[in-house]
Amino acid sequence: MTEQGGTARDPEAVSKFVEHFAAQLVEAGLPRMPARVFSALLASEEGVLTSAALSEELRISPAAVSGAVRYLGRHHMVSREREPGSRRERYRVHGDQWYQALTNREAVIRHWEGALREGVAGVGEQTPAGRRLAETLAFLEFLEKELEAMMSRWRTQREERFGGGG
Repeated sequence: MTEQGGTARDPEAVSKFVEHFAAQLVEAGLPRMPARVFSALLASEEGVLTSAALSEELRISPAAVSGAVRYLGRHHMVSREREPGSRRERYRVHGDQWYQALTNREAVIRHWEGALREGVAGVGEQTPAGRRLAETLAFLEFLEKELEAMMSRWRTQREERFGGGG
């Protein structure tokens, strides 16, 4: 196989990358099958594969692919689309998947902040538990502001480096 730039694609090296990167994602907390499917999509030429292609490449069942894709979709790491002229679905990883995943995490952080505010009010702000919850809340508020600023800087850098495409 040869890529557009003329360099040969080494299937063994690609497979090794997929398994190694998936292992890193698992270590960071991603379930094993979604990590493998995500890594395979990330390493694919077009960033798009069908369920059958993923099953074959990873030597896993279509049901395992389905569960992994469902998980990845909920976390905004892949999207489903119809194969042109077919009823078959294929799965796509976008260039901005990390951005989308972190943006989704911002909403989770806001939910946590709300729960922590209720917790502080419930246990009392001046109690040891209240101070601990308030500190956790302050950290998450800080993190949310920093993420917003960081994501804005990333959008600028991404545009400069890669252009506007996904």
